[in-house]
Amino acid sequence: MIVFLSNVARNTVVYKTLSIIPNTCNLPVASMAVLSSSLSFIFICFIFRSFYISNAIVPVNETFHYVNQGDFGIYDSEYAPTYRPLPPFTSPFQFCFYNTTPNAYTLALRMGTRRDQTLMRWVWEANRGKPVRENATFTLGSDGNLILADADGRIVWQTNTANKGVVGFAILSNGNVVLRNSAGNFVWQSFDSPTDTLLVGQTLRVRGGPTKLVSRESITNNVNGAYSFVVEPKRLALYYKNNMRYWSTSFTDLDKDNLNIVNATLDIAETEYEENNFHIVRCGLDKFSSTVFPYLNLGTVLYNSSLSYLRLGIDGNLRLYTYRANVRGNAWTLLYTLFDRRMNENGKIFEDECQLPNRCGKFGLCEDSQCVGCPTPNGVFAWSKDCDTKSPGCKTSGFRYYELKGVDHFTVKHTTGDGPVKKSDCESKCTKDCKCMGYFYHTDKSRCWIAYELKTLTRVGNSTSLAYIKTPVS
Repeated sequence: MIVFLSNVARNTVVYKTLSIIPNTCNLPVASMAVLSSSLSFIFICFIFRSFYISNAIVPVNETFHYVNQGDFGIYDSEYAPTYRPLPPFTSPFQFCFYNTTPNAYTLALRMGTRRDQTLMRWVWEANRGKPVRENATFTLGSDGNLILADADGRIVWQTNTANKGVVGFAILSNGNVVLRNSAGNFVWQSFDSPTDTLLVGQTLRVRGGPTKLVSRESITNNVNGAYSFVVEPKRLALYYKNNMRYWSTSFTDLDKDNLNIVNATLDIAETEYEENNFHIVRCGLDKFSSTVFPYLNLGTVLYNSSLSYLRLGIDGNLRLYTYRANVRGNAWTLLYTLFDRRMNENGKIFEDECQLPNRCGKFGLCEDSQCVGCPTPNGVFAWSKDCDTKSPGCKTSGFRYYELKGVDHFTVKHTTGDGPVKKSDCESKCTKDCKCMGYFYHTDKSRCWIAYELKTLTRVGNSTSLAYIKTPVS
């Protein structure tokens, strides 16, 4: 019997049944008794099966307990760490403990093999920002909970899947680490908890799942960095410190057709000819459209390989790497970089490196991806890593503004700013805000941008783009 529910009136529920069984109104009492017994048996079997699945235990041969001790690996890996490979392995993926600072280990999934004789890369991490020490343990117990514990037994990370029907662990061929139940369904998967990397088939969601990638702080410091790649209802976007947008897609048809993005998946778009297949970040929509297909093109597939990943780098740039299996040396190819000096057919750069907030360090003027000057109240001087601004203080009598013409902040290109507003009102807003380091104003559109960090300024060669930087009064 299959049962459907439908609301036909307020607070009223009607049960509809498919005509799989005969009408019981005309059955004799004995037949109805048999039917009742059969339905009871089916119900009991259903309850028993549900109980069995939820209370299944992991077979002994599927459990494991690995300790972070012993010899280190000898092959090159990303960030030049020391590492210990663990037995879980599905080519080219393997679990390891690695560290870039002494006795501070990350449990991670590595991509690459010894046969490659090339750099192996980290594509998933369990405990970023929560390192463990020597003799930490990685365990799958009979209750189905996957646990990373420090040497003193303190749980650092876990899947929270105890007594949820887990019967097995696997690293799939696409790099997804899964815990499955007896029906083969995923109780937990690593694809739902990315750090800075998306593998092919992995998804970010606007709601109800992972919403973003977060960069790593530095090569040696494995904590969350300043950059995030976020999927939003109307765009894909990059942010500096969560609220300063320095890049976004332009999907203008979404507003025209009243559509919203609900997710974004790293995928491979198939074409008529296989050699023309290309990588994309494919955006799913909240309703069907036969004309709108928002995506970000990331470059042609090489080596007929789906072993690729998208990385939000330490510098805030997006890059796509692809892997060629079963070769010796040169197994990796960088296919796509968002901010570089690629030009279109008209000789125009798609996305200049000057959009990267830290391209010129603490402060600097950037043009054609190069740091070309250090702005000061006395003019623009040669840029160096020492280029910086001085704290203006909070007293209005203690600072003044100096002007730069033909200059934009890294947030200007991909945000609308405030306005239309008078320049004097824009300045007044910055003056009253102790945290404001300067403001940017477009005279042609009367738009205003308040800057709380200056970082990289872009030379735009447009006299209507003005920058006003706070500087202490001597």
